[in-house]
Amino acid sequence: MNVQQISALLSKASYIADDSLSEMVWMGLTIDRPLLLEGEAGVGKTAIAQACATALGRDLFRLQCHESLDLNQAVYEWNYSRQLLEIRLREAEGGDKAGLRDDLFSEKFLLKRPLMQAITSAKPSVLLIDEIDRADEAFEAYLLEVLGEFQITVPELGTIKATSHPLVILTSNGTRDLSDALRRRCLYHYVDYPTVPRELNIVQTLIPDADLELLQQAVLFVHQLRKEDLDKTPGIAETLDWIRILCAQNLKKLPEDLREFEGTLAALLKTRNDQWQVSTHVLEKLLGSRQRVGIDPGVVASRS
Repeated sequence: MNVQQISALLSKASYIADDSLSEMVWMGLTIDRPLLLEGEAGVGKTAIAQACATALGRDLFRLQCHESLDLNQAVYEWNYSRQLLEIRLREAEGGDKAGLRDDLFSEKFLLKRPLMQAITSAKPSVLLIDEIDRADEAFEAYLLEVLGEFQITVPELGTIKATSHPLVILTSNGTRDLSDALRRRCLYHYVDYPTVPRELNIVQTLIPDADLELLQQAVLFVHQLRKEDLDKTPGIAETLDWIRILCAQNLKKLPEDLREFEGTLAALLKTRNDQWQVSTHVLEKLLGSRQRVGIDPGVVASRS
């Protein structure tokens, strides 16, 4: 499979990838290396993993990282209730107790979490380790064995080696520095906000029934809005939600009435401070800027 084929498969999965990202996915598959995707929240990092799973026809296992993440949530834990039931059944039946401990700590009593599920999957999967920068350094260090050797050590069972190697995708919002050891094991790609033509292509693909003029105006406005000093810059998901709201109002272009326009901005402005900051005066400025910015018609896909 080459880069162009991967790009085409991602497109069929409704993800419009640029050439550098498609090439990185190809490299990860070719040399069996994890992908580290870094960028602002809302630029579509998680969606890349979901699209890869769809495009490659693989199961997706997702581990959402957070500060209190431990191995029981990420890797495995023993099914204590089932173990206790087994003990009581053995006692009631007067069964053999000599091998009870070995039986209790066998794989049938193991509850597999995302890392273990991906490692022991019978066929190649996609493992998404989302927002790794939110986990602590101890968990990050634990990942080195998993990502470096594709194996997990369970004290009661020994080392479990991967049945198949998953495509591992780690995402980071850059809230803390990741270790050099983790970065060395990964291919790196910074995911930025899309250009105007690319974002227009994305929304055309995902909202095909929307009027082209509305899409152009909306995408240009969002790009102007991102230049403001906001607490939370709207991402691609916010653009899509906003356009869906506009389409639900049967609009063919952005509302000319500022009050009507402001009423739709709950999809873009997600904090009280941002809604206060984008005043009527700012809106007038942004809408004026939008009128002065053009899109190269040769880049934008035409509607049939």
